Amino acid sequence: MSLDKFTHDERDDGPDRVVCHVDMDCFYASCERLRRPDLAGEPVVVGMGYEPGESVGAVATASYEARAFGVDSAMPISEALELLPRRADADPDDPDAPDPEETGRYLPVDLGFYEDVASEVKAVLRDCADTRREVSIDEAYLDVTDRTAWTVAGDDPADPPPSGAAGPAEARTLAEGYARHVKGRIEREAGVPASVGVAPNMSAAKVASDADKPDGLVVVPPGTVAGFLAPLPTADVHGVGPVTEGKLAELGVETAGDLATADRDRLAEPLGERGPELSRRAAGDDDREVTPTGLPKSLSRESALPTTADEATKRETVSALAADVARRARERGCLYRTIGIKAVEPPFDVNTRARSLPGPVDDPDLVEEVALDLLGEFDETRVRKLGVRVSKLDFAETDQATLGGFEPDGDGDRIRGDDAGDGGKLTDWVGGPPDRGDEGADAATGSGDDQRRTGDGQASLGDWS
Repeated sequence: MSLDKFTHDERDDGPDRVVCHVDMDCFYASCERLRRPDLAGEPVVVGMGYEPGESVGAVATASYEARAFGVDSAMPISEALELLPRRADADPDDPDAPDPEETGRYLPVDLGFYEDVASEVKAVLRDCADTRREVSIDEAYLDVTDRTAWTVAGDDPADPPPSGAAGPAEARTLAEGYARHVKGRIEREAGVPASVGVAPNMSAAKVASDADKPDGLVVVPPGTVAGFLAPLPTADVHGVGPVTEGKLAELGVETAGDLATADRDRLAEPLGERGPELSRRAAGDDDREVTPTGLPKSLSRESALPTTADEATKRETVSALAADVARRARERGCLYRTIGIKAVEPPFDVNTRARSLPGPVDDPDLVEEVALDLLGEFDETRVRKLGVRVSKLDFAETDQATLGGFEPDGDGDRIRGDDAGDGGKLTDWVGGPPDRGDEGADAATGSGDDQRRTGDGQASLGDWS
């Protein structure tokens, strides 16, 4: 294959940018294996609900060994345990006990540790790319056009070396070599595996990173994107979730190739502007640039605890969370206009309260005072998780508002069930209500569309929205 194949063909996939999508494989499970090597090769389930005193919960992530038994993220723990009993319940001397070979290791979420590992990963990404978009704790896009190129490696372009990557790359390019460098550094310096997709645009890179998991590398050079996508089911097109997949099926659109060639006016009838946009992506056309994630809209901290109605325990927890959130806001140099709390009643009844201030402030004592005041509404309520948040952030230099005279407003209304901003009754840390449909799609990443996980089937444990 000649060099011209990759650099001068008529394109169906936009400019020759080099975009990498880095997706950490079963990140929470990989973190647990990092500190417990004995878990290598074992079915590992990380989640909540099987700690002492708990009976209801959900899976945050499952290793590929656990997925072989049917366990998946956001699955209720009760269902996961039916498919894969706990290793602790196996007893070779009890004929009624589960077979040890068909059991898994269940571990509680340790978000602080996962964030520490993620910081090591992000340090590598910062060093490897000047332009990055960090989508979540375990997923990022890199534009490395200024670091590498689609040029075929080797001294003789007419006789290039074969590619070692999965996907349609028939010859080894400099871009593939750079992606291997990034992937190798993550494993060496952070100790966890990553799958990397390389393509000329964001959506194709995202699909590529999912195509050869775990620990995969898939390279899709310019001129090959549409052909790479064409045989895939529509669900694999970036931005297509279960709701859109169903609507497309009703139109007879089953594959990415079908979607790419579909009448875009017809797609717009059931899907609006998203229909033609998804058709363009399926055809390999995605001109979005990798842009850094914008400034956060809120800062929050949450803490799981054994279900309790004890007032002293709840107040102590909220005070600690308030201090941490206020510290983070000050470190980032931002003011805040709203202070709120979250209280999760078992099993997954999410309640939030918030109070708006007359203007932006930086006042740790006020954060604690307001948070504890809002907590008062839950004095006799049994809770399994508490959180404190500051929002409506202001990063501009501005005078602080006076602190007197503010009153609760509509932000203090109770939010329950599917109206809860971070997941309602499905789980208190999955990224959106189960029935939110396609309306929540993010313009930069294409997320939303019934999407309830991030990265590699990973339930989100980040700030609530």
